[in-house]
Amino acid sequence: MSAEAQKTTLKTFHATMAVTRLEEWCVDANSPEEAKALFTAGQGHRCHLGDCLHVELQQIGDGT
Repeated sequence: MSAEAQKTTLKTFHATMAVTRLEEWCVDANSPEEAKALFTAGQGHRCHLGDCLHVELQQIGDGT
């Protein structure tokens, strides 16, 4: 490998990150109260992946 190629060789870095985002969840219910109870009980499913609100870099390393 030439000296020029060695200077431009990239390394892969890995990071541990805490990510906060909003997600839209859906549940079938007869009323808002019933929907709230179902969501509270862990029912429903994610309709849309939301936008990233906050990222906190915890740790970074080069994989070695």
